[in-house]
Amino acid sequence: MSFTIRGLAATLALVATSIFTTGASAEDKVVLQIDGNVVPFYAPLYAGVENGFFADQGIEVEFLYGGASDILTNIAAGNVDFGFPNGDAVVAAASNGLPIKVVHTTYQRGIGALLAKSSSGIETYADLKGKTVAVTSLGSPNYLQLQVGLAKAGLTLDDVKVEVVSSGAIVQTLQSDDVDAIIFSELRKYALEANGFEVNMILSNDFLPSFGNVLVTSSKLLADNPDLVKRMTNAVTASYAWVIDGHIDDALQISMDKYTPTWTDQKAMLATAFEKTFVASVWQSALTKEKGLGAADLDAWQKNIDILTEYKVISGGAKAADFVVDPSDIK
Repeated sequence: MSFTIRGLAATLALVATSIFTTGASAEDKVVLQIDGNVVPFYAPLYAGVENGFFADQGIEVEFLYGGASDILTNIAAGNVDFGFPNGDAVVAAASNGLPIKVVHTTYQRGIGALLAKSSSGIETYADLKGKTVAVTSLGSPNYLQLQVGLAKAGLTLDDVKVEVVSSGAIVQTLQSDDVDAIIFSELRKYALEANGFEVNMILSNDFLPSFGNVLVTSSKLLADNPDLVKRMTNAVTASYAWVIDGHIDDALQISMDKYTPTWTDQKAMLATAFEKTFVASVWQSALTKEKGLGAADLDAWQKNIDILTEYKVISGGAKAADFVVDPSDIK
């Protein structure tokens, strides 16, 4: 009898230990679908995984990639847990009634810009009169940026010649003087400078507030499991804070070693872009210094919505407060 009781007690102790250990080490597995492809611009997220910032929050992340509209459709349908699309696509999806929520405004501003060689004399949108300007498509955000920028300068599309050039060739058209200016990403400024060109730049966000990549989830997941969403935003914040806190080179090296090895020869240019653009004014703002990384500027979101509505890019008059959430408000 005593042997049996002792054996039973030992068995129960082992079971209890197993249950406790499993509960303590278990992680929530989530799928994060990222806009575009595997590129080093997502180095903070890759570093966050490798440094254990997601694991610290009890999260195991699987990265998938896709187009922004597909990401948002997947989020709304519950096919993926979180998405990292650009803000313009989010606004369009929300205006169409998709049940999505921005839970971390990771990029506090957009990175669209007008780029022109300094030798062109183009320093303002007014200087574009009679010039040839390239955009990637007539339905792209950079085409809207061109329209709004011209309007602010008292010009219209009739005052310029617009060329549509693919994203893979648009920088080359400027280098070869086939166009006078391009409306594209400010990051290309660093590539142009690395190739020996002096470049003038006008940031589109100065007259058209917009947002780059932001963390999105479904309305259902936020309502059903706010704890998971909160932990996910904490992990994203920790990942970006680590890079901002003097670890640009470390994050890029992590990306090159494990995720984006074909970009190794561009590490120096990327480090410059991270320092001068992302760390300086994209991931951080006056608002994030007050409320933390990922803070939601509802006024800027609403101004973006209003301009997109004015130019008939979207319809329905969406309200930013209906789909944009500040991370600090998630309990």
